[in-house]
Amino acid sequence: MCGRFTLTAEPDKLREIFQISDTSNCQWEADFNIAPTQMVMTVLYNGETKQRELRSQHWGLIPTWAKDTKIAAKLINARAETLAEKPSFRSAFKRRRCLVVADGFYEWKRLETKKQPYYFQLQDKQPFAFAGLWEKWHPDDENITSCTIITTDANELLQPIHNRMPVILQPQNYEKWLDPQLQDTEILQQILQPYPAQQMSSHRVSTKVNNPQHQSPECIVPES
Repeated sequence: MCGRFTLTAEPDKLREIFQISDTSNCQWEADFNIAPTQMVMTVLYNGETKQRELRSQHWGLIPTWAKDTKIAAKLINARAETLAEKPSFRSAFKRRRCLVVADGFYEWKRLETKKQPYYFQLQDKQPFAFAGLWEKWHPDDENITSCTIITTDANELLQPIHNRMPVILQPQNYEKWLDPQLQDTEILQQILQPYPAQQMSSHRVSTKVNNPQHQSPECIVPES
């Protein structure tokens, strides 16, 4: 699964990597401990402008048929294998896909007396995109956009820690993933593969990250 991640990159770096022309409507600060139900940075394709745009969204999908927002906490992740079947995800899988922007994520290894957190990132430490889905929810006069992060089988680096990992998209697949005209689920499923382990790195970190209120760079400092 993916329950915590980081986004610490400078705005100019994100504009460059994700080919965003206008970020004026989206302000953000470095965050070393992003937790479920918080606002996260996403990239969507705007069909009217034919451009990619950054949008802050609620992390935890709220389906259009939801009666309230409580369901969001249960839908922070979506299993790649069942996206086309689950009522909560199948419509978004075909029509509302997004990039969830990050530069690292945490996973916990279960030990006898505690859970030990580890931090994972790309070898080059550059920002990347999780495969995500998004929805609009319209209760009364509100308009809430929310998202979920897709997970798949763990690669060799993650396997000793956890049996699942978030889908990190290859940059060459960004355009295809964001294309609302592409609705062939078999083609889309082929994109949702474990990221190559040899292109990632990991290290143990302090249990301070267990508390979402801890937001400092200390969260990602290697622990001996």
